[in-house]
Amino acid sequence: MTEERYKKTEFVAWIGIAGNIALLVLQGLVGYVAHSKALIADALHSASAAAGSIAILIGSRSGKRSLDDHRYARGKTESVAAMTVAVLLLVIGIEVGITSGQAIYYGVDEPPNQLAFIVVILSIIAKEVMFRYKYRLGKQLSSQTLMMNAWEHRSDVYSSIAAFIGVGGALLGHSLGNDLFYYLDPAAGLFISLLVVRKGYRLIQQSIHNTLGRILHQEDTAELLETVQRVKGVIAVDELRPREHGHYVIVDMKISVNPKITVQEGHDIAKIVKHTLMKRFIHVSDVFIHVNPYDAGYPYKNAETEADDYPTLLH
Repeated sequence: MTEERYKKTEFVAWIGIAGNIALLVLQGLVGYVAHSKALIADALHSASAAAGSIAILIGSRSGKRSLDDHRYARGKTESVAAMTVAVLLLVIGIEVGITSGQAIYYGVDEPPNQLAFIVVILSIIAKEVMFRYKYRLGKQLSSQTLMMNAWEHRSDVYSSIAAFIGVGGALLGHSLGNDLFYYLDPAAGLFISLLVVRKGYRLIQQSIHNTLGRILHQEDTAELLETVQRVKGVIAVDELRPREHGHYVIVDMKISVNPKITVQEGHDIAKIVKHTLMKRFIHVSDVFIHVNPYDAGYPYKNAETEADDYPTLLH
């Protein structure tokens, strides 16, 4: 991962955090004052989006550190923090759902204030803007994490649309003199709280998944393998194990080189492999390489051959 990528990723994460916290405060305050269950639930959904942006920020900063003794603990620390946030989302989401259900059960006497409807519209616009900005930059940086987080903003838009229907329907009922429309607001609040609980549950699953360190599928490693095989001096790739840790990838590998070259020359080949992978694949945070002497009857160079002319199966 390059320094430029870190800066852009952190900047986008801060945009997401600031934007969603601003929406959280605005929606929460107005929802409380305007007596809108839907807007309060949508505020909680904004909080979950802010948590996602915080996870990206933590992952980006974790990727900067290259302490070999803790290379796998970095992603796990991030996952534990994400799991804590997810549990809070579950608890608060269930609480908001219960409150909305009680409002439906005991009856609703009045619709929300018109200010709630204005805030819902502003929320939809703000979330759509954040989605388009993050998705465009994610494609530019080839960052699956940013693009996935961008789609989280799109799901946030759906949450605000549900609030729009709930608050707008209740206000419409007030204009028509139909009290039954008042129930649309707490009904929307109940629906959004279910979205939040679902999001918290998925975040817990993802955190457990990341804590275990997922090995990438074969199709995901094919390009990594091809790149290593094309590095001059690499005769064979004995083992390649890229693992996801949080929002980045750590690669462990074993390569075979000409047994007649010096230790320094083998070390130089490993450095070239590491530099090539981290430069070409910006999601690769670190590469750890074990160098083996190749021993399979390969016609190695003669002693008279130049030491820096490393033979490989491809060159």
